[in-house]
Amino acid sequence: MTVRAYAAEDRAAWDALVDVSRSRNFLFRRDYMDYHQDRFQDASLLVLDGDSPVAALPANRDRETVISHGGLTFGGLLSGPELTTRRTVAALGELLEHLRGEGVRTLVYKAVPHIYDLIPAEEDLYALFVHGASLVRRDCSSALPREGRLRYTKGRRSALRDAEKSDLKVARDAEFAEFMQLEDETLRRRHGVDAVHSPEEMSMLADRFPENVKLFTARRDGVLRAGAIVYETGAVAHTQYIAGTEEGYAEHALDAVIDHLLEVEYRQKPWFDFGISTTDKGRTLNEGLVRNKESYGARAVVYDTYKVDLKGS
Repeated sequence: MTVRAYAAEDRAAWDALVDVSRSRNFLFRRDYMDYHQDRFQDASLLVLDGDSPVAALPANRDRETVISHGGLTFGGLLSGPELTTRRTVAALGELLEHLRGEGVRTLVYKAVPHIYDLIPAEEDLYALFVHGASLVRRDCSSALPREGRLRYTKGRRSALRDAEKSDLKVARDAEFAEFMQLEDETLRRRHGVDAVHSPEEMSMLADRFPENVKLFTARRDGVLRAGAIVYETGAVAHTQYIAGTEEGYAEHALDAVIDHLLEVEYRQKPWFDFGISTTDKGRTLNEGLVRNKESYGARAVVYDTYKVDLKGS
């Protein structure tokens, strides 16, 4: 196996590999990765067996550090089922040698959480161990499986009964810009920050990936009360953004949206992922936020980050 940098002419081969990889996650397609290419110096790599790509590493470079990937929640080594454990260990070794040759001193590796894989795909975690990687960050997400889901808490069931009396209409929506304005207002009010995506960016991504980026809202008399943007992959429906108005919270509109996603839209999805509830590189748990997610029956799934020190190797 050999390793080389991704180039623009590799787009079709890259996307084809993503489409047969074990996660088949649209986040790794170039139309998604490249929308914010002005913010990141792309350092993505391809692993070749002869002339055929057998693995890919979405990555960007920041001085002497390569990150997989700074613009994505995670982004480990992507491969199809034919890349066995032995070959994955070898492939990661070749990747590390290539990075050393490029003057890279540190690889930060944001592993794909296991729930996003359609079949087991943790050969890379073993390969990281073999090559001396250290676990440097662990974020806590909350997810529900299709099978064996826990029941809503008593308080959550009560809120949903109240929501049923509020004359709310819950449905898929196309007004991404309107919702993202609400999201920004909510984040500024509660946390003093803006959303990662602008309204224009989110509308553009929804146009590029209509089967993967979806908006669901609760409206009363046509007025937006609450909503959620869902990123849908083969194995997981993930709530990328959730927001509601003050009136919407009083009417339990967000409860109505989440219940619709869990019981109607994604009832048959293997996993429903609410996303992380941690800050400070995973060391601080937002107890109120995680308690809210757990009230729907969700439980912990970790998002792990590893570091490989390439100095003097």
